[in-house]
Amino acid sequence: MANFLPLKTSESLEELFKRSAEKPVVIFKHSRLCGISSHVMEMVDGVGRDVHLVVVQDDRDISNEIADRTGRVHQSPQVFVIRDGKPIYHATHYAIDPDAIEKALDSE
Repeated sequence: MANFLPLKTSESLEELFKRSAEKPVVIFKHSRLCGISSHVMEMVDGVGRDVHLVVVQDDRDISNEIADRTGRVHQSPQVFVIRDGKPIYHATHYAIDPDAIEKALDSE
């Protein structure tokens, strides 16, 4: 099961991007108002790693900052695997694949 960790501040996001130089990190953008997002979150729960969670209704500024830093338009649900400060895996909605996330994380 995934360990969902709230990502709520710009400082935490900056630290996460810095840590991605040591090993890849996962960011999941979730909407509490979207049934697809809830279903995909259950799928992502199968990733046996830390998953940094942004609830877009609560932390829209962090969601926007992720879009700016990655160059990817905001969507939810949306997942990134970040390595060396850049997305090495990105998907949205039902294209999100927990096996592909694991594979990207193992590509260290």
